[in-house]
Order: sequence, then structure tokens, then C-alpha cells
Amino acid sequence: MILVQAKPRAPATTESVDDYLKAILELSGPEEERVTSNALAGHLDVRAPSVTGMLQKLASQRPSFIKYEKHHGVVLTEMGKRRATEILRHHRLLERFLHDVLDFSWDEVHDEAERLEHYISERLEDRIAAKLGDPDVDPHGHVIPEKDGGFVVREEVALSKWPCGVPAVISSVSDRNPAALREMKRLGLLPGTGLIVDPGRRNASLLVRIGGRPPCRLRHELATEILVVRESPSDETGNVITDRAGVQKGLKTSLSRPEN
Repeated sequence: MILVQAKPRAPATTESVDDYLKAILELSGPEEERVTSNALAGHLDVRAPSVTGMLQKLASQRPSFIKYEKHHGVVLTEMGKRRATEILRHHRLLERFLHDVLDFSWDEVHDEAERLEHYISERLEDRIAAKLGDPDVDPHGHVIPEKDGGFVVREEVALSKWPCGVPAVISSVSDRNPAALREMKRLGLLPGTGLIVDPGRRNASLLVRIGGRPPCRLRHELATEILVVRESPSDETGNVITDRAGVQKGLKTSLSRPEN
């Protein structure tokens, strides 16, 4: 008789657990750096002691979604990355659906998607993706992970740190501040828009030429919420060369979905 060892089942999750896993994924970046409790507290808008308590609880589970060391931060396990990436895919697909199909403005979709992301089934996820034509990015330019967990990693830089005189393209913007999003839209600071930062002091504002228009002053705080990439070269026809995400070629990473 051959004994087959069953794969460990993932622990049950809650809205709060999903929020923590997604936040760790987003804050750790492509290098999967350890995330501090203070960074999580700021991202989730909760008290630091509450973050520490949750991380200790999650780390004690077997199998666990995270690896946590006090004073050294937290990283996701492979199981944690799978769950976090799944929730991130739900969130960004929902933002795209709410924006493109239900006509929500781009400053409204984040909060609505936050409420819904935990509850949609895999069948509904597939229907939404098919309805939208399997989009690559959400309304704010963030890459939507693929069904198998793969996603494109882009080398983005905050506009506030971009060198002067170097043509750039907005690749994504933060979706967490509705007022900032409304200001970006008013100024034409949308994903795919080209711009150049003019020389000058950067303490309070930047002098920026947006889409070839005359330069305007941009608040430093707003510039930190706009991520850009170097303007891609043109091909022989003069068209800008982009990847599936519509901005710049990047490194695709992949995670396997857990078996049902």
C-alpha cells in the first residue's frame, strides 16, 4: 500500500487577515523585503501594538502565512504570497470593473473594492476578467496579477525623486487618497501621460511639464504618490514600445495557486 501525504491546508482567513497579507505583499516590493510593524501600522491605519499582536498570532499558525521576528519585521511564506496575490487580483479586477462597467470614478473604486475583494468566488473572478477582456492594469495603473499568480514587476520611481530633464511616463498612482486622485485628474496626471521635471528647488514643489504643456507647480506631497518610468524608445513606426501592462517591459514573477 502506498501512503500519500496530503498537502497542508491553508488556515481559514478573515477580512483582517487578508488585509494584513495584502499590505505585506504591497510593502515588501519586488525584492520581498521584510516589512516593519510601524510600516504596516501606517499602511493599515491601526495602532502598532495591534499590528504586533496580529503578526504574532499569524506566525503561530501551522502552516503559517507569514514568517515574523520581533524587531526584524515580517515576510510572507509561499502560502501567504498565494493568498495575498489572489486578494490583490480580486481588488484590482474589481476596481477595473467598477470603473469601466459601473462608471464609478477612479477616486471611488478603491474603497468599494476593499469591501468586496474578500467575498467574490473564483467563478465570479473569472467572469469579471472575461467581461473586461483580461485587463493588465487597474484604473490607477497597477498591474493586475494573472490567474496563476504571475505579474509584471516594473522599476518605478516616485516623481518626487525623478531626475530633472529626463522624459518620463506615469506608470501608476497611489489609490489611497481620493482628494489626491481628484487633483491628479484635474491636472491630467494619468497613467500613460508623459512629463518632464524642470530644474529648480524641490522642498515644497516641483516644476513639471505635463504632456508637452507649459510647466506647472506640483506639490511635493502629490509627487510622492505618482510613480514613473523612463519614457520607452520608439520603434521604426514611431510608436512607443510598451509591455502588456501598457507602460514598460518588466520582470514577470509567478506563484502557483493552491489546489482546490
